Amino acid sequence: MSRYAPSSSIHYSFGPGPITFAVKWIIIVNVATFVVTSVAWPTAVEFFGLIPARIIESGWVWQLATYMFLHGGALHILFNMLGIWMFGVELERRWGTRFFVQYYAVSGIGGGLTFLLVSLLPFDATAITYVTPAVGASGALFGLLLAFAIYYPHRPILLILVFVPARIFVMIYGGFALLNTFQPSRGVADAAHLGGMLFGYLYLQGGPGGLIAEVKYRYLKWKMNRLRRKFDVYSGGRSDTKGRIH
Repeated sequence: MSRYAPSSSIHYSFGPGPITFAVKWIIIVNVATFVVTSVAWPTAVEFFGLIPARIIESGWVWQLATYMFLHGGALHILFNMLGIWMFGVELERRWGTRFFVQYYAVSGIGGGLTFLLVSLLPFDATAITYVTPAVGASGALFGLLLAFAIYYPHRPILLILVFVPARIFVMIYGGFALLNTFQPSRGVADAAHLGGMLFGYLYLQGGPGGLIAEVKYRYLKWKMNRLRRKFDVYSGGRSDTKGRIH
């Protein structure tokens, strides 16, 4: 006689499952770019890394997007791509490829824009970032982390050999990014991490089921109710002589 595990049994698995279309191509493009740029790294960083001085003084605005595809070493790209796979796959399944790509781009570019704005602040700790290049997909990755914590707040994530809920994980990393943004440069673009989370959150409000979508729905509902009152619509059939439309 065959025996089957009860439907309530708990199953464990590593990772989010089969890779999705956009996540796959994001990883492929990043790895290919890493291989190509490693041949002429200084030149690649100069033209495609995010250097606030180049954007302000030379108008190289493309760096706000291209910096996401450069990485400063094997471990740098390894951990970023691992994070994009771990958190991006489930989000792409939930949103669909189009919205996922849009969200990823907004988070990454938003992270770069935040890094740029912070470099213009009149503080000694942030002044160095004006001429310091920022590279990596971490801004976009932090946007994915925030979205993952919103949709799966209780999902356990390993943090220094301890599993913590996703929402706590993101709060800890977000807090560190905020504090480190105004500390002397550590060689890490913490402002970009923080900006990726901020812009990702703002963009998410306009996405499926977001705040902006809810506001639009409420406005449309209010407008339709107003039109009903304006035209004084009354229900009634043929036999209802009082039924009328003004």
